[in-house]
Amino acid sequence: MKRLAPLLAAAGLLATTVPLLSAAQASAAPAAEYTPQTPAWQRCSTDQPASYECATIKVPLDYRRPQGPTIDLAISRMKSENPAKRHGAMLLNPGGPGGPGLDLPLMMNELMPKDVRDQYDLIGFDPRGVGASSPITCGLTGAEQNLDRPYKEETFQADVTWARTVAEKCREKAGSVLPFITTRNTARDMDAIRSALGEKKISYIGYSYGTYLGAVYTQMFPHRTDRFVLDSGVDPQRAWRGMIQVWATEAEPAFKRWTQWTAERAAEYRLGDTPDAVSKTFWDIVARADKQPIEFDGMKLTGDDIRTARAVFFYPSQAAPLVKALKDAADGKPVQLTAPQRKLLNPTAEPASDNGTAVFLAVVCGDTEWPRYPEQYAREAARDKVKYPLYGDFASNIKPCADWRRPIEPATAMKTKTDVLTVQNEWDSQTPLVSGQGLHRALKGSRMVLAQGGEGHGVYLVDPKSCANAPVSSYLTTGRLPAEDVTCQTTPGGTERRAEIAPQSPQRFPALTNGRF
Repeated sequence: MKRLAPLLAAAGLLATTVPLLSAAQASAAPAAEYTPQTPAWQRCSTDQPASYECATIKVPLDYRRPQGPTIDLAISRMKSENPAKRHGAMLLNPGGPGGPGLDLPLMMNELMPKDVRDQYDLIGFDPRGVGASSPITCGLTGAEQNLDRPYKEETFQADVTWARTVAEKCREKAGSVLPFITTRNTARDMDAIRSALGEKKISYIGYSYGTYLGAVYTQMFPHRTDRFVLDSGVDPQRAWRGMIQVWATEAEPAFKRWTQWTAERAAEYRLGDTPDAVSKTFWDIVARADKQPIEFDGMKLTGDDIRTARAVFFYPSQAAPLVKALKDAADGKPVQLTAPQRKLLNPTAEPASDNGTAVFLAVVCGDTEWPRYPEQYAREAARDKVKYPLYGDFASNIKPCADWRRPIEPATAMKTKTDVLTVQNEWDSQTPLVSGQGLHRALKGSRMVLAQGGEGHGVYLVDPKSCANAPVSSYLTTGRLPAEDVTCQTTPGGTERRAEIAPQSPQRFPALTNGRF
């Protein structure tokens, strides 16, 4: 089954050789000794518009040592074509961590309403360690990058060995850089970009993980924060193990909603005419697959494989036909999958590079402390397999962070009042509603736009029909937050979400489709 790839767990059994930052160092802005370069802009590519420009600047690997080793930071821009209406520069981040962002100006240039687009130079960047910004690798195989592992007592020791092996390979390949691939350092890079552009403040749109990155920036650089939109929120109090565990807790109400939706359409899907009957049908399929894998479109799926598709239940109109196809396959009937269904259930697809996984691990393992001892993971995974049967053991099982080096500085406390706009769908599989609400609570002074009934990960411009688009655009054009939180009604079940557009399309939010944040 396609691993919706994003888990991790635990923190440093090995003490880091990089000293922990003092409180003064941890709160410091990029050091005064560091002088950003003026970007040497040039056309990114001859097959792209001439207005799409790229440059590379150097930033310190370790901002405590501004004259020490540097890394490349690849940036891009599309300038406002209406200087009279220009407000400033807007940085963009698609999520991840590990998502590339150089091409976001191209996409947003096409999608933004003109009155918003006219006001900003759109600035993309590959975060440190990603893509064209001194990319890192752990040398991981496709199998080693599979972070979705069910808990079983008889296989747990193999999971412990896998977690240690991944952590060791990352230290071997990128150990001198890994401690500095963190959210706080990426926020410092954002401020270096601001300085290189000659801007006093920056505006920002960040999706998913980009909400946490943006929130950290507002706390580190509050006086340089302009109009910030944080879309599909990461709860700072849950970073990071708790953000993976929330996938399990919130999959349960999504599953319950799916059973109700499907029971109301019993004549169409024949999975049961009550929610309990639909639930029993699904779990019977899982039990059958655990006893004997189901032959399904050239694949052999176990019950564990099926459970890793927990995200699909946030989209009832997609989940019902998929489960019906699974039932038909289990009953020996011929099945033809659609391309999206095949993509969801493909267990052999391997990423071309481990760069995204390497950065994902570096950030989620390096931002915050994780439990150290395998026994805790075994105990909690066994517990959560019972409490949250769809995904609980996957979420709480051991991951490479259990053997990661300790963070070099504390996580960012959300104490400073900040006038930002948070945006959230009600039914979001990767940053569920409770997570978005946690971000809103943490950021004192923020307002929240909630798309009631909205399905999917990513809202503003990702769903062209979302009721949230108008209030977000209003904020970006005027700089005025709504007087109070906004709840609007969106019709669920739309099929035009731009995150599902084919990879070759420029109108695609890359990190919103990778099953992470």
